[in-house]
Amino acid sequence: MRKKIVLSLSGGMDSTVLLYMAAQRLNPVDIYTLSFDYGQRHSRELNCINYHLMEVNNRNAFPDNSCPPLVTVTNKVIDVRYIKDIAPVSSLTNTSIDNPKIKEMAGDAQPISYVPFRNMMFLSIASSYAESVGADEVWYGAAQADSLAGYWDGSNEFLNSINNTLSLNRKTKIKIVAPLLEMSKKDIVLEGIKLDVAFSQTWTCYSNRDDGLADADTPSSSLRLRGFIEAGYIDPVKYTQQDKLDKIYKDKNCKLVP
Repeated sequence: MRKKIVLSLSGGMDSTVLLYMAAQRLNPVDIYTLSFDYGQRHSRELNCINYHLMEVNNRNAFPDNSCPPLVTVTNKVIDVRYIKDIAPVSSLTNTSIDNPKIKEMAGDAQPISYVPFRNMMFLSIASSYAESVGADEVWYGAAQADSLAGYWDGSNEFLNSINNTLSLNRKTKIKIVAPLLEMSKKDIVLEGIKLDVAFSQTWTCYSNRDDGLADADTPSSSLRLRGFIEAGYIDPVKYTQQDKLDKIYKDKNCKLVP
C-alpha cells in the first residue's frame, strides 16, 4: 500500500528541503502539501511553491507513463488571513511593526516576528486534512535553529506535546514528524544540495522590499546565510548587502551551488 502524508510547505528553504526529503525517503508516496496564506509580510514565499511541486512530480514520473509515478504531490493553499485580525502583534502580520534585526535579538525570550500559536493552528488544520485523506503522518519544517531563536512552537517539547494530544484520537492515529529538528542550517543546506534542490526558488527573508532583494539583517536571512557559509556554498538569493557578502564568500572559499 502506498504511503500518504501531509506536509506543510511554505516555499521557504526548510520546508522545501523537507519536501524533497520526504519524496526520497518514502517513495512510493502520495504527498498532500498545505500552504498557508495568513497575510504574511513575506508572502513572496508562496510564489516559490509551484516550481517545486512540478519538479518533484516530474522527477518521479515514468517517461512512458507505463507505471504510476513513485511520488505524487498535490497542494492546497489555505486562506487563514484571519490570523492578521486576531494576532496583529507580530512583525509578520502587521507591517507597522518593524522586523527585528539579528543583532537586536540577543536575550529575547521570543522575537517580535513570532506569530502567536501559528504552528499549533497550522498543525491542527494539517492533522484534520490528514485524517480526511487517510494519511498517518504530518511533516513540518521546524528546524533546530527555530527553538534556539525563541520560537517555542518549533521545539522538541512542543512536538512531543502535540503528538500526545493527537494520540487521544480514538480511531485515527496521526503523528507529527519534524525531521529537521535535529539539523542545523548547515545540515539543511547540505541535504538540499545532495537532493538537488533549487535554492534560488526558495524565499526565507521576512522583509518585503520593493527591489526584490532579501535583507541579511533579518533573523531568518541571517540564519539562512550562516547555513550556506558554514556549508561552504554561496546562497543564490541576492541580498541588499551583496557586496559585503561576496567578500565573505570569497574569504571563506565558498562555492556556487551545483
